[in-house]
Amino acid sequence: MKPRRAHSRSGDLDQIQAVIDYRFGDDGLLAEALTHASALAPVRRQPLGKSRPRSNERLEFLGDRVLGLAVAHLLIETYPDEAEGGLTHRHSMLVRRETLADVASQIGLGRWLEVAHGGRGSGGMTNPTILADACEAVIGAVFLDGGYAPAASLVRRYWQNRVVDMTESPRDAKTMLQVWSLARGLSLPSYRVLDSEGPAHAPVFTVEAAIEGLGSAVAEAGAKRTAEQAAAAMLLERLEGKSAGSDPDV
Repeated sequence: MKPRRAHSRSGDLDQIQAVIDYRFGDDGLLAEALTHASALAPVRRQPLGKSRPRSNERLEFLGDRVLGLAVAHLLIETYPDEAEGGLTHRHSMLVRRETLADVASQIGLGRWLEVAHGGRGSGGMTNPTILADACEAVIGAVFLDGGYAPAASLVRRYWQNRVVDMTESPRDAKTMLQVWSLARGLSLPSYRVLDSEGPAHAPVFTVEAAIEGLGSAVAEAGAKRTAEQAAAAMLLERLEGKSAGSDPDV
């Protein structure tokens, strides 16, 4: 691991590192993971030789991929006889926004988030989307700082019981979306392949799930059916979130 580099928020960062049981070599990565885009003032002109602070969006992107792999590994270990379809349904439930926000709350991430309107903890402590994004960003930061092993260990610590407690496979996401739509007298969901690329032995399908008048969601996967399920799960999550009332922006 790289020599430790101090950061101006070292006191706060020491606290969260103790909670997640991981010590960063570069705690600037952790500070970045805890910085929401709203906390960064617009930069009209950047002084020469001075790098602009970053929000956690890039680390969130990375953490999403690391989390997906680590959770998939946990599922394969825990349910050795489960078919691919069942594993996909479990996976989509375990990496959805609500689960991430719940993990973030368990860790207490809201206490250390830097957001707009008052700084630390303002809004981020209760906003599920901000909490979920920060959770993924922290996983991405651990991955960049220490590699896959400590990142997977972090995921295992907070997801292992959730995986084990999932005794029944969640219902098919496409079926759930169809039921949701029919219950409201809406048109049935439609699915469209937007793109298909890669070699024949490892294709990547990009699929859009949509309900007329209510929007759409896009997902990628190595199989068309898997991509459809992922897109359906994403769209259902978004629609259920709207039905419950949108979270206030920070």
